[in-house]
Amino acid sequence: MNTAVGIVGAGPSGLLLANLLQQAGIPCVVLERGTREYIETRPRAGVLEHRSVEALKRHGLADRLLAEADRHGSCEFRVNGRPFQVDYADLYEGRTHYIYPQQEVVKDLLGAFLAGGGDVRFEVPDAELHDLTSERPSITWTSPDGTAESLTCDFVAGCDGFHGVSRRSVPEGAVSNVVLHHGIGWLSILAEAPPSTRSVIYALHERGFAGHMLRSATVSRYYLQVPVDESPDDWSDERVWSELNTRMALAEGNWRLTEGKIVEKRVLDMRSHVVEPMNHGRLFLLGDAAHIITPVGGKGMNLALHDASVLGDAFALHYGSGDESLLKSYSDVCLRRVWRAQEFSHWMAGMIHTSAEPFHARLAQSRLEHLLESKAYRSTFAQNYVGV
Repeated sequence: MNTAVGIVGAGPSGLLLANLLQQAGIPCVVLERGTREYIETRPRAGVLEHRSVEALKRHGLADRLLAEADRHGSCEFRVNGRPFQVDYADLYEGRTHYIYPQQEVVKDLLGAFLAGGGDVRFEVPDAELHDLTSERPSITWTSPDGTAESLTCDFVAGCDGFHGVSRRSVPEGAVSNVVLHHGIGWLSILAEAPPSTRSVIYALHERGFAGHMLRSATVSRYYLQVPVDESPDDWSDERVWSELNTRMALAEGNWRLTEGKIVEKRVLDMRSHVVEPMNHGRLFLLGDAAHIITPVGGKGMNLALHDASVLGDAFALHYGSGDESLLKSYSDVCLRRVWRAQEFSHWMAGMIHTSAEPFHARLAQSRLEHLLESKAYRSTFAQNYVGV
């Protein structure tokens, strides 16, 4: 087979790019290691920034999102049981977050691409990339029925995550990997429980951070700060709910979480990783294949969608007029936003987590006090939090 762009990975970045190419009349094929059911039901992120939604709207890809998503313009910090609300929409041009699970974004983008005649190959776990520095790179794989397949293309878009074949196909030394391990673990919990709040809660407690993130009317995501080497097996459902209620309790009143069936528990090693540049030859890396960011601040899916928007515009210019200027600037443009998001996520992580190191603990306390006392500081937080 031959096509213009081979896209590896059917996540938010891969599917948005596929739709943008389809709308521009540029042929592409999407290869995905999982099944359609898997990618449409796998729970991940759930927060979309204003600018991400605007980008989807411009391309007619946000109809269901706009009809069903919850909009949030404030978040709550609880410091030793005492709540403090930050109304970031009031502080920054009325901009809000849209609470819309990532798997729903995937459903919408996949449905739109297939409705337009798009080509998606599912269950491709063994893709290999070849000749990435040549004029015509290729991708080979084995189809579910055992047939050897090959796709030759002009460009490859690697949208298959940190552990995917795209990032691994870049030769050692061809790019730089900038890495930070934060030394913090989060026990991530997904439960079939209606939200207990109207806004995200960041609870700061002497036992560690706890978070309540909203996903839908019937499902909620929670986080507990734990040691990096902690095992989910150490946490029974009863222990999870007890610890969440302890860390998130209000100093006054008898507020409690609405509990439900826990359907997922896993420990996240809080780390940051950036690949520079975000391309090698005719391979362009997008989303988690190019950068990992902590969940603090909800930036991951939004950065992935931004990568796809930038690369979609670059391909449209290249195939429309032969102008390669946007392709050449792709990495620089994306990395400016990536590093802005990394800086904010790192700053916020340092503010909300308990630290055994007295210096870091005092810094966190100072940041919180400044946030509570200074409207100018809250305005800067709002601009970064909702997405400048």
